[in-house]
Formats: sequence, C-alpha cells, structure tokens
Amino acid sequence: MPTSYLMHAYSRQPVSFERGSGALLWDTNGREYLDAIAGVAVTNLGHAHPEIAAAIADQAGRLIHTSNLFGIEWQERLGARLCALAGMDKAFFCNSGAEANETALKLARLHAQRRGIAQPLVVVMDNSFHGRTFATLAASGNPAVQQGFAPLMPGFIRVPFNDIAALRQCAEEHPDIVAVLVEPVQGEGGVHVASPAYLQQLRALCDVRGWLMMMDEIQTGLGRTGAWFGFNHAGIVPDVITLAKALGNGVPIGACLARSTAAALFVPGNHGSTFGGNPLACRVGCCVLDISEREQLPLRAKQLGEQLLRGLQVRLAGHPGVRGVRGHGLMIAIEMAAPCTPLVERALRTEALLINVTRERTIRLLPPLICTPVQIDQIVERLSRLVLLWLTEQAAAAVSAQPASVALAGG
Repeated sequence: MPTSYLMHAYSRQPVSFERGSGALLWDTNGREYLDAIAGVAVTNLGHAHPEIAAAIADQAGRLIHTSNLFGIEWQERLGARLCALAGMDKAFFCNSGAEANETALKLARLHAQRRGIAQPLVVVMDNSFHGRTFATLAASGNPAVQQGFAPLMPGFIRVPFNDIAALRQCAEEHPDIVAVLVEPVQGEGGVHVASPAYLQQLRALCDVRGWLMMMDEIQTGLGRTGAWFGFNHAGIVPDVITLAKALGNGVPIGACLARSTAAALFVPGNHGSTFGGNPLACRVGCCVLDISEREQLPLRAKQLGEQLLRGLQVRLAGHPGVRGVRGHGLMIAIEMAAPCTPLVERALRTEALLINVTRERTIRLLPPLICTPVQIDQIVERLSRLVLLWLTEQAAAAVSAQPASVALAGG
C-alpha cells in the first residue's frame, strides 16, 4: 500500500466507496453494501439523492460564496424555515456540529455577562459528546476523547444524565450556573434516551433559575427520532438548539437556533464564520427540508425504527451475550456484554453491512430515513446472523481457554 500523506487521526476500515444510491454503497471493486449508519446520522436522505445533486449542481453554477459581509438569500430562507419548524426566533449558520455547539456556549457566556456573573458555569452530562474543539471537548463526558488535551477549558460542571435530582442539587451548590447543555438522546454515548419527564422538569428548573436550556440536536434533529426534534417528544421548547449532520445530507453545514432573549445576545463582532451559511450549503439545507416535509420523514423514521427495534429484539433479546436492545426512532443500540469493536470490520467483510460500535460494547445503527421496509429487514437479518455467530465463537473460545481440569469439572 502506498505511503499516505494524511495524518493518522482515524482508524479507517479497509474499504473505499466510489458511489452510492439511497441506502446502498459500492466500493472500488464494485461490491454492494447496505448502509446502516448513514455517515453517522448525516445522509438521512440517502446517497446521491437526485434532487440534492441537482440543487448542488445548479447552485455551483450560479454562486457558491460571497462571505457574510453581504446578504445571502438562501441563508435567510433556511433560517426562516428552521425557526418556524423549531419554534425559534433567530439562526446562526456555521459548518459543523462542533461549531454550532461553540456558538451555543458563546451565547451562554454572553448570557452570564448580562446577568453580571464573572465565572459562569454550564452544566453538562456524564457520557455526553458535543464535539472535538476545545470548548466542546471539555463539555463532553468521555475521558477517552479528552486524553492528551489537558488542561481542559474550565467552566463546566458535570452531572449524571437523566437525573433531575442531581441537577437540583447542583443548582443549590453552584449559584453561578447560567445554562445546561444536553442531548435528547446520547448517540455517541450509546443511544441513551432522556425521558420526557426529565426534559420537562429540566425546562421548569431552567425557567426558575434563569438558565438557558440548550439542546444538542446535532444527531437527533430533523426527523431521526420520529419527530422533527428530540425535544418534541417532551412537549417543551428549549432556549437554544444546535443542528448539523442531516441538515446538509453530506454538505457541511451547522446551525445554532435561539429564541427570546437568547436570540438577541449576539451583536456584530461577537461571532462569525467565513464559510458559514454560504449559498450552496443553505440551498441544500432548504432542499433537505423540502424532501423531508414532502416524504414525512419523521413519521417514516418512527415506523421504520419500530420495525428495526422489534426485529432485533425478537432475534437477540434474552441472549446472555446481549445486555439489551433499545432505540428511539431510527437510532438503535445493541449493548453487548463484552467488547465487540471487531464486528465493524467483520460486518463489512462477511455481511456487506455498515455498522458502528461506540464505547466498545454498543453496536449503534443509524440507517438513512429513506430505507425501505425490505432493507430494514435485511439489516435485521444480516446483523442478527453476525452477532449470533460472534457470540457462539466467543463462547467456544472461552471454553477452550479454560484449564482442562476446569472444563472437566464443568461436565
């Protein structure tokens, strides 16, 4: 293999794809694969969607970039549509989820300044993931991704996820809290879902304390959970929302939405992004919304997610090597009793299936929202076969590794 001039920042699988269509991908040797991770919840509308491809081509032939020194019509259109959909007042566009969360955290600092708090704190959650910039890295609850980057940025206080009692205690002990940043579903953390009651109580606590309720909807937003946004399931509205991933279906774009006083915190000079909200990205974002609304993709995600979850539970739940199968819309997790990272490569090789393993023990599935019911059944069949064979092999290896006397004593 020739020398690569790329920094070794990724553990890449031994496959390179050259084209895709819907939920399918083809590698450089022409082999077909079924995509059950959608570029980590990015290609909700599948690969090479013809409407998106046409919008990209047309806009690229017209205008790609002018900078935010000038008005951008497509940015105005997308901002208006997202705010209407989410119940927000204003939008700021950037290029990624981490940038969107940085924007939210800067809003929290400005909110603190308005309240006269010199050393503000933002409450974040154990097991969370918000990005890899210095602020979002410090906000994330995963020591593994923080390793080597100390000292981490101060200003964060961590509590258990989905635990309102811990938050209330934290409020009593730390008067300088100004905001809470929370995911409605901890995707990178293993698909752990915040209960509606928790989010409702959190909303009430933020109201009483004057905190900003900031929701990281980067992985959950725009239909994946079976609603437009994860917070919709709780019937509440946050003060700040961050989006990215599915908004561009692969074209880099992020957004931070805010309402009420939070929407008025920025003034010129507070924040900016050279490429953020360029005509190409925002036109694609509008096209994504057009298709998602027309095809009722949140409802589709709910129905397909129920089919996928039910199928996997029938095949795998109750097996001693499987701790649980859970999900929310088309976010599904199979929690294993032992590390299972090698299953990612084996799924590619033996089942032509793209999956993801997070936190070493959790198989995470994030299929495109445009999958067919037949493709969902194929995911169930291929993955169940893969997991059951893996567990059989692991059990056999454990028996063979025992001393002969122990094996004989066992029968």
